[in-house]
Amino acid sequence: MKFPIYLDCHSTTPLDSMVLEAMMPYLTSDFGNASSKSHSYGWKADCAVEKARERVAKLIGASSPKEIVFTSGATESNNFVLSGIAEKYAHLGKHIITTQIEHKCILATTERLEKKGFSVTYLPVDETGRVRAEDVEKAIRPDTILISVMAANNETGTIQPVGEIGAIARARNVLFHTDAAQAVGKIPLDVNALKIDLLSLSAHKFYGPKGMGAVYIRRKDPRVEVEPLIYGGGQENGYRSGTLNVPGIVGLGRAAEIAGEKMGAEMPRLTKLRDQLLEGLEKKLGKVHLNGHLKERLPGSLNISFPYVESDALVADLKNIAVSSTSACMSAATVPSYVLAAMGLSPDRVNSSIRIGLGRFNTEEEIVYTVDTVSQSVEKLQRSSPLYQLKEQAGARQ
Repeated sequence: MKFPIYLDCHSTTPLDSMVLEAMMPYLTSDFGNASSKSHSYGWKADCAVEKARERVAKLIGASSPKEIVFTSGATESNNFVLSGIAEKYAHLGKHIITTQIEHKCILATTERLEKKGFSVTYLPVDETGRVRAEDVEKAIRPDTILISVMAANNETGTIQPVGEIGAIARARNVLFHTDAAQAVGKIPLDVNALKIDLLSLSAHKFYGPKGMGAVYIRRKDPRVEVEPLIYGGGQENGYRSGTLNVPGIVGLGRAAEIAGEKMGAEMPRLTKLRDQLLEGLEKKLGKVHLNGHLKERLPGSLNISFPYVESDALVADLKNIAVSSTSACMSAATVPSYVLAAMGLSPDRVNSSIRIGLGRFNTEEEIVYTVDTVSQSVEKLQRSSPLYQLKEQAGARQ
């Protein structure tokens, strides 16, 4: 085994060697600008970009590669969609529906839109972290222009009822966007079957390069229009100006192609490893709390709490295992998880939770080691907890 063992794939995934291989020529010899139409360097770069666009479109079931717009990642994609739709459709209404557990790049953008006069409904979730489709429908108003609900949560891995929400949105003539950064490449997503009008994704969440993402924008039934976030030379059909990141785009396309090929085998394998990890910890420790939905969950996702153990202390103690105590985008904030709090979890349970993300390159041997190591660390930290000591003393007296 290679140490430290990496189990934080919700934060980022390692770059697949096949993706790097596809990118290398465009980092070295094939360095042309995809917008240079007068010579072979530009033609080759442009051809590579369009091939990648086709691969991304295929992965999510888009009707046309032209519906794919390349960005720097899901944060830009989400900002672009929310701000761009708000500006483009403000004449029809200024109401947006989202949830309390969206990624911060969604919530920060809606907060900004509220300051500009838009009204935002933040829907609650149940104890498993799922929003109710009926709550989405009840929240729709005559002035609602957009519903934005993530496909899968970045902390719990809980999968949202995207298909039900898409059907409701389509029936009510409201545009539907999903932040699918955690879901694309891990579970099947078909934008037409699910009636998704806009979708955000990020390459580094499925073994592609960091700093690369895309937005799906429906072109037919209905045709969606979005006001650009970046202006300039008119690249990406005018949606996002600027010189294209050809190596990154090639990497995203290759990562999408590999994900499509491997997903059928990876899903059951990761589900088995995930369940083996949880069952092993339960067998050794007894009381372990699973945070999130038992079944509607990403294959490699495990968010768990250990009684009488502070998650930060546990993460620090696990020197040979890379896990996290919160979303990577929130780790600098040193605040409890707003996602787990929205699910109604107690402060103690929130503060004792860790997030584990299994991925393509994890092995059963690593899971066995993780079960043993985490169990030992948890038991050690529990013994040093005054509350745990009081509990043990009370049990001994009975």
